[in-house]
Amino acid sequence: MSEPSAAGGGPDALRRRLGLTDAVVIGMGSMIGAGIFAALAPAAAAAGPALLLGLALAAVVAYCNATSSARLAARYPASGGTYLYGRERLGDFWGFLAGWGFVVGKTASCAAMALTVGSYVRPDQAHLVAVAAVVALTAVNYAGVHKSALLTRVVVAVVLAVLAAVVVAALLSGRAEAARLHPGPGLSFGGVLQAAGLLFFAFAGYARIATLGEEVREPARTIPRAITLSLGITLAVYAAVALTVLAVLDADRLADAAAPLSDAARAAGAGGLAPVVRAGAAVAALGSLLALVLGVSRTVLAMARDRHLPHALAAVHPRHRVPHRAELAVGAVVAVVVMTADVRDAIGFSSFGVLVYYAVANASAWTLTPEEGRPHRLVPAVGLAGCLALAFALPPSSVVAGAAVLAVGAAIHGARRTTAARRR
Repeated sequence: MSEPSAAGGGPDALRRRLGLTDAVVIGMGSMIGAGIFAALAPAAAAAGPALLLGLALAAVVAYCNATSSARLAARYPASGGTYLYGRERLGDFWGFLAGWGFVVGKTASCAAMALTVGSYVRPDQAHLVAVAAVVALTAVNYAGVHKSALLTRVVVAVVLAVLAAVVVAALLSGRAEAARLHPGPGLSFGGVLQAAGLLFFAFAGYARIATLGEEVREPARTIPRAITLSLGITLAVYAAVALTVLAVLDADRLADAAAPLSDAARAAGAGGLAPVVRAGAAVAALGSLLALVLGVSRTVLAMARDRHLPHALAAVHPRHRVPHRAELAVGAVVAVVVMTADVRDAIGFSSFGVLVYYAVANASAWTLTPEEGRPHRLVPAVGLAGCLALAFALPPSSVVAGAAVLAVGAAIHGARRTTAARRR
């Protein structure tokens, strides 16, 4: 295997500014906003009260992915995440496919989060507000990753406070009923798998930590700890909120809810919290969007360095030390997508692309030797099988669209290799 690939200390290297707390907060910021305010309702539609089983299954797959990603990130502490790992461990094609799936899938995630902001701030002007949010957060990222981490810390604190207020109000209201948590006789294994695939969308934020490998201090030590901590804290928050919302609403009402936490607050007799929840949802989506744009732009940077994307996107700003052209390109594409995107469809499409991305990560981790920090063989095996099972359990429209986009990426890669061979 080749040695770890990184930009080193040259003029195009990024600056290592992020410590453990910053890395954990960036991971949490990209997970909590996406999961709580976007994925609960479609998961309830797929599995009913059994969405809690789907949450547990998604968490198991996410843990395996996190462990594999952490070991790989410690071995290859450079920008690119699984794009880099797949290329180094499995070959150029698999690295490209992972990077393509990540960039396309997470562009859909960015659009979903931007539209969530618009829906909560100005429902009648949701698309325009979404575009404004993309422009503003692209500007924040352009100013430097350290500023992005500071803003994400504020966002996470606000969201956790709002979620805690909803949980406490619901539990103290006396209107939560444990009977609503029982899956019932109509439990569907396929529905649980589909719910897990949709909820996996909410756990994918730890990828942002790995893609920032070139900007984290002491990456071999910091990245594995940050991934484990951010995933564990987020799972605890998800479980508490999902249990509370299901206990106050029934599964059918949750499945139909456009704003599940606001509905839960009203059902618990705490209607005064609804405006606070709406504000919290907008802040959470902004935090998620901030971290998503950050991660996608770093993968674009890595792919551009290898000329899988236009090489001009590999430029690093001489003063801010960020991939400014990649950030501007990602922001522009997301701004265009949000004008026509649907939030629920975007979640399924994004989940498919990201599950393929992590399938490559687990396959890459399988090839590590014990000396390279290989996890127990069961971890990448369960992760790989889980990713593929959840990907193909998603709604058919998401599977077809995701597979078609991956096929386009594979065709682009093949055409590029053919052109390069003819030039030799």
